[in-house]
Amino acid sequence: MSTFAAVDLGASSGRVMTGRLERGRLVTEEVARFANAPVAVAEGARRTLYTDVLGLWAGVREGLRTAGRSGGLTSVGVDAWAVDHGLLDDDGALLGNPVHYRDARTDRVPERFFAAMSAEEHYRRTGLQVQPFNTVFQLIAAGGTPRLAAARGMLLLPDLLGHWLTGGRVAEVTNASTTGLLDPTTREWSTDVVAAASGVAGKDLSWLLAPLVEPGTVVGPLLGDVAGDLGLVGTRVVAVGSHDTASAVAAVPLGDPGRAAYISSGTWSLVGLELGAPVLTEASRAANVTNELGVAGTVRYLRNVAGLWLLQEALRTWSERGTPQNLPELLRAAQDVPALRTVLDVDAAVFASPGDMPARIAEVARAGGQPVPESPAEVVRCVLDSLALAYRRAVRAVAGLAGREVDVVHVVGGGARNELLCRLTADATGLPVVAGPAEGTAEGNLLVQAWSAGAIDGAPADDPAAGLARIREVVAASHELRRWEPAGDDVAWQRAEERLRDTAALS
Repeated sequence: MSTFAAVDLGASSGRVMTGRLERGRLVTEEVARFANAPVAVAEGARRTLYTDVLGLWAGVREGLRTAGRSGGLTSVGVDAWAVDHGLLDDDGALLGNPVHYRDARTDRVPERFFAAMSAEEHYRRTGLQVQPFNTVFQLIAAGGTPRLAAARGMLLLPDLLGHWLTGGRVAEVTNASTTGLLDPTTREWSTDVVAAASGVAGKDLSWLLAPLVEPGTVVGPLLGDVAGDLGLVGTRVVAVGSHDTASAVAAVPLGDPGRAAYISSGTWSLVGLELGAPVLTEASRAANVTNELGVAGTVRYLRNVAGLWLLQEALRTWSERGTPQNLPELLRAAQDVPALRTVLDVDAAVFASPGDMPARIAEVARAGGQPVPESPAEVVRCVLDSLALAYRRAVRAVAGLAGREVDVVHVVGGGARNELLCRLTADATGLPVVAGPAEGTAEGNLLVQAWSAGAIDGAPADDPAAGLARIREVVAASHELRRWEPAGDDVAWQRAEERLRDTAALS
């Protein structure tokens, strides 16, 4: 029986999960988990935030070593967050630690790029929403540095780990589509965008870009010394949906992809639709909706929402103050807090960086003339009401811009376990919410590997569309999904939305 391993790297931790198919169902096991936190370093007059990629590599190696002890692995797939990357020299050696996307070096960089290629033209070429940390802006921010001058290659984090595992250098398309350098229509690097960015960066960036591959492509076998060290002779690495959201969306059990929206709910929330082609209209650009590539030739048309980051930071703050909170008890208490008492724009810049989130929430509420959440339960209810309100706006925006009717919202990821958030999402959107799987990213990763290996009945490796459909059937058969029907007062949600707009207009 084939066993597969998913390396899944998230904002606060990484883990290795194994999976195998038994009677048409996916059986998974988490075999290792390790911490992931950015590391700040004072460098002259500024403070740089780095990703501890060597710490992650150590965790990945130990996790794969553990995974292989039960009898070997058919393959390994790696997924992670988007945009962050490592620069390589001629020999393929890493040129320093990757700078973390939350670092401030890209402040005001988009404006520099748009002086060379307008925002409108860039969107027509890439379909990508403007986020200051997009890879294209990170590369421009590195312009003039010895590191970029010496660079002869760039690999996004999952591809970098794949390079260390196999020696191969590829760029998997789902993650490459988040760089701001890729054409989502052709699924190739955009020569025009690369040329414009090169001019601003002062470096020919085309030298850095690796050949693109689709999910399901075999990158190669493990390097001999790696295989020997890990006890995994014969194991290969497969390119999965290496952007974690691409893997998560592949595991959404969409009955009819043409009538459903999805929310991949974790530290970030990605709210969107699965399409066959990108939406590159000016209205879509103005709404800051993005077109990212998915498994089996699909497009993930979505909007980024801040997600459970606010809640995670609040929990961290309380713990550091010596008043740690039990999350299940906190969620039960939050149910009794009056609904929509205080609502905030979860995407506001003030909430983007690490810090004292309860204090920031209080400050924003006070400035907007709203009741200030005092207790932890009030803070949590404020965050979840505000997040559900953001989901309402995002679902309606993407559906309207794509000309789609949406009948149901699927929630996957950690947010699928949050019953209060799922119920509020159903009430806010006015649509049924189907929750699960909670481990969608890892399951999508594992099942793309299984499809690539020909291990899923009825899913030939040369038919991506059939493979994706069967992957979702396996997910549905492997879980008892929960469903919430909308039961809230839509007028109350509408008034909360208007109140939020009025508050924003005054700020």
